[in-house]
Amino acid sequence: MPLFWPSSLKLVRHLSPCTLRSTAIRTPWEIPASTLLFRPSHSLSFPPQSEDYTDMASKEGKSSKMSFQLKTPKGTRDWMGPDMILRESIFKAITDVFKRHGGTPLDTPVFELKEILAGKYGEDSRLIYDLADQGGEDCALRYDLTHIKRYQIAKVYRRDQPAVAKGRMREFFQCDFDIAGTYDPMIPDAEILRIIVDVFEALDLRDYITIKLNHRKILDGLFAASGVPEDKIRTISSAVDKLDKLPWDQVKAEMEEKGLAPEVADKVGEYVKLNGGREVLETLKADELLSANEDIQKGIENMELLFKYTDAFEVSDKISFDLSLARGLDYYTGLIFEIVTPLSSAEGFKQSQKKKSKSNGDKSDDPNVGVGSIAAGGRYDDLVNMFSKKRQIPCVGVSFGVDRIFTIMKTRMELAAKESNTTVRASEVDVFVMAFGGKGFTGLLPERMSVANKLWNAGIKAEFAPSVKPRLPQQFKLAEAGGVPLAVILGEDELAAGKVKLKELGLPDGHPEKEGFLVSQDDLVAEIKKKLNKST
Repeated sequence: MPLFWPSSLKLVRHLSPCTLRSTAIRTPWEIPASTLLFRPSHSLSFPPQSEDYTDMASKEGKSSKMSFQLKTPKGTRDWMGPDMILRESIFKAITDVFKRHGGTPLDTPVFELKEILAGKYGEDSRLIYDLADQGGEDCALRYDLTHIKRYQIAKVYRRDQPAVAKGRMREFFQCDFDIAGTYDPMIPDAEILRIIVDVFEALDLRDYITIKLNHRKILDGLFAASGVPEDKIRTISSAVDKLDKLPWDQVKAEMEEKGLAPEVADKVGEYVKLNGGREVLETLKADELLSANEDIQKGIENMELLFKYTDAFEVSDKISFDLSLARGLDYYTGLIFEIVTPLSSAEGFKQSQKKKSKSNGDKSDDPNVGVGSIAAGGRYDDLVNMFSKKRQIPCVGVSFGVDRIFTIMKTRMELAAKESNTTVRASEVDVFVMAFGGKGFTGLLPERMSVANKLWNAGIKAEFAPSVKPRLPQQFKLAEAGGVPLAVILGEDELAAGKVKLKELGLPDGHPEKEGFLVSQDDLVAEIKKKLNKST
């Protein structure tokens, strides 16, 4: 037998979601994060005779007592309550749009062979999480969700400095939609842009987004025409891509550090500062220096087609043609785009000399860190060919950053709740079944269960206090804490008459239905559905 076993009470109160190993049974046992309601701020200690937990104590060397802070790793978080409900609603809105456009789901392993990932991301390869040798294979955690003819929603990973409060995480959800196959130019690209607008319209964010887009052939052609050596195009692209975060003089300095002549950097600057709509195309077409570059001319043709198709899809008003957009990933071959909001840029952008906040591993309070883009993507016609030389499959796709979208939506939701003096819902329960009575009150538990069961059978989300004889204020408090909109209140006299009280919670004083109204049990389901439909 092990010398020390923690009690079940200690497990519930103290243990974080880690693996404890017993030398007696030789197998690990897990405490999943979903079983914990909270993480206490104090440390957990094991007595020195607890030799069965040597794996956990090894970091403490020869010390007679070890302790650790119960928390999630930097750049990760637990999800529960109102946050989980909001995140699930985001997933549903995005998935509904994906299905509307003919998408079918795909699920793939969370880790992949490192050799496959490493060739896709250029300078961003340093952000890939490596895993130790897995049975003779070097693997890495999923970096993104690139795939063919499918949509996918799953967690991905970045080995980066997090800013949790701004949705910049090391572990986060990504929702991808990709169209693969041979089509006439720019038709699937335009549909991807329509999908983007549909998603943010479903999330009530259409008015807040801008789709910044560029074309890889145009960008590379501009660099070549400006005198950028071919072997420096990718590194210079990476510098130019920072123009939304840094002023031009800092971007130019980085380009010069990478070996670009100052006069060439200035010429690049003349072009990459251009942004707008169709007028940017007209400016490029009128530039004699660019007229002989085949890549630029091909890119201009594509962009003219794209604007024609986005007019048909009624999304051109959301587009900004931005020649500074470069995207860091090496596999893009044509259209590239990012979706931004007013929260995307860092607060420190306008005051770049402002001293950065102290680093504690989380850059949430750093004014030089913004939410960033909330979706991005582009065309990657050569990616499949990297792994199968006999197959050339053109692809275009978009990735939505759910955690960043969540950050924006949660802020809006909390402001709206504050302005309306309402509670952010902590569950999706629509009805709380209560009971009250005077002297000799039994709690009416079987009756509450029966009514809840009736509502469940009708597809209504309902709950009741899990105690035999709860006090009425306690029941109202539970309903209020969960943001439940309706209450069904049972009383002995009312039940004897075949009736219950239906009450809408949160109504202001003086409202004619503030105290609720009696309804027959036969009509209860219909009345509740009428109320719920009215509220939506």
